[in-house]
Amino acid sequence: MKNKTNNEESKGLGDTIAKITHATGLDVVAEKVAHAMGKEDCGCNRRREKLNELFPYKTEDKKD
Repeated sequence: MKNKTNNEESKGLGDTIAKITHATGLDVVAEKVAHAMGKEDCGCNRRREKLNELFPYKTEDKKD
């Protein structure tokens, strides 16, 4: 599972949750549990994308 680094701006709720789970180590736990259950991955990236789609952060257009 590839996570954003803390200095990248979150596009939505999913990115923020991914940062928190990475900081607390829960992303590693989720991957290990998924592999132990015979899954390819934990589904975190799909969940992050869906949450970003459902709960995006408003961005202001930056003009030069």
